[in-house]
Amino acid sequence: MAAPDALLVMGVSGSGKSTVGAQLASKLGWKFYDADDYHPEENRVKMGRGIPLNDQDRIPWLCNLHDILLRDVASGHCVVLACSALKKMYRDILIRGKAGAAPKCEELGKEEKPSEVQLLVVHLSGSFELISGRLLKRKGHFMPSQLLQSQFDTLEPPVAPENFIQVSVDKNLSEIIATIMETLKMK
Repeated sequence: MAAPDALLVMGVSGSGKSTVGAQLASKLGWKFYDADDYHPEENRVKMGRGIPLNDQDRIPWLCNLHDILLRDVASGHCVVLACSALKKMYRDILIRGKAGAAPKCEELGKEEKPSEVQLLVVHLSGSFELISGRLLKRKGHFMPSQLLQSQFDTLEPPVAPENFIQVSVDKNLSEIIATIMETLKMK
């Protein structure tokens, strides 16, 4: 695979996606987006009530994020996106847009060729106990800690042939960033 146009920093809530993603973007001089900032209000309300999102809630949000990635990459910008992207299908949507979600998003016309984003997935992984402890300390976020189990239940960790690396969140932030930066040098 060619060098990535975008990095997806993924994992369950509380794994450090926003912190790691923002710091990576700053180090690389890339644009940074936190997918949480793009949730429609109805998704925020649902999660705030302790109701897990389903595919119907997530697919339009992910299609919108794909469009943002594609727009920036097409204009010559590299991007870091912090997004849970718990299922392979969700990561496929971020790479291919609606074509990655077929048949759940409207089908692309037969003559249209989907545009892909060259994406390197950075999976921040950790135990339920470690991440749960972090969530309990977090204040002012719309995602309540009681939804963490639903995120672990939904999680489909990336596997080959996906372009990914897995980084344990039991390391400190500088070690996590160094591991990712080292991987990027090899791409």
